[in-house]
Amino acid sequence: MQRFERNISILGRSKRTFDNYSRHVAALALHFGKVPTELDPEDIKDYLFELQKRSKTPSQSYFKHTVYGLRFLLKTEGLPYSYLHLPAIPKVKKLPTILSREEIWRMLQSAELLKHKLLIGLIYGCGLRCMEVRNIKLQHLDFDRKMLHIVQGKGSKDRYVPLSEHLIRGLKTFISIENPDQYLFNGNHNRNIEEIDLKTHQNALQKPDFDSRYSQRGVQWVIKTISKKAGITKEVHTHTLRHSYATHLLEEGVPIIMVQKLLGHERIESTMEYLHVCQLSDQKPHSPLDTVFALCRKNGIPK
Repeated sequence: MQRFERNISILGRSKRTFDNYSRHVAALALHFGKVPTELDPEDIKDYLFELQKRSKTPSQSYFKHTVYGLRFLLKTEGLPYSYLHLPAIPKVKKLPTILSREEIWRMLQSAELLKHKLLIGLIYGCGLRCMEVRNIKLQHLDFDRKMLHIVQGKGSKDRYVPLSEHLIRGLKTFISIENPDQYLFNGNHNRNIEEIDLKTHQNALQKPDFDSRYSQRGVQWVIKTISKKAGITKEVHTHTLRHSYATHLLEEGVPIIMVQKLLGHERIESTMEYLHVCQLSDQKPHSPLDTVFALCRKNGIPK
């Protein structure tokens, strides 16, 4: 496993990637009591088949990451994927869920705590991933230049994104009241939290991911809870706010190359997917019947 970690690090993959891959590979090894490369391909197939039966689709997260982990293990050992007869993972093309600007506003109004308003505002207003909002430190906030420095985002890439004036005012108030130490949003694991239903969600809000940061589950739970409170019937996750950020920028005329940089996408193709869901001002989908009515009424043709 040490060699596995070393090779992942050399290839520039994050610790999170290592933790993800190693956890799934270790589960398989413990199941059989053998190193995966010592197993018969039929054993691997049986194991994956059991995972598949538990999943809704073959690309379900646990199944998918087990295959990815095994692929990387083979790569580090200099073996081809065919060595264990690993299956291809089908890529399910799904259009992202997008919130309207009114729905974003309702979420902001439904959040009672300033901390929660800022979580929503930063994820949507800066197009952040869950990991990125959790990693914000005080030194990453540049109020003078109205910029947020995203350090070591996905793919270990840094980038800068603009900060809204509304966010800056809220952040200054939050910092003066909460006096955060290292991370902007701490996990509050050493004090009484008067936030949400602690009886059922205390662990999600308090448990830090091996440090003092606000937990991933805590952030996700806040977003889902507030979206429901706002009366939004769509399935809302943290990434839904990021999708909405990208779509709204494109609709407001921001060039797609700029949106790519703001999102931290390595490939322009990833950003172009938002073109399928955004309604550009000069080419919004409409019925041609509306054009007929508008034209005829303009020319004085009776109804």
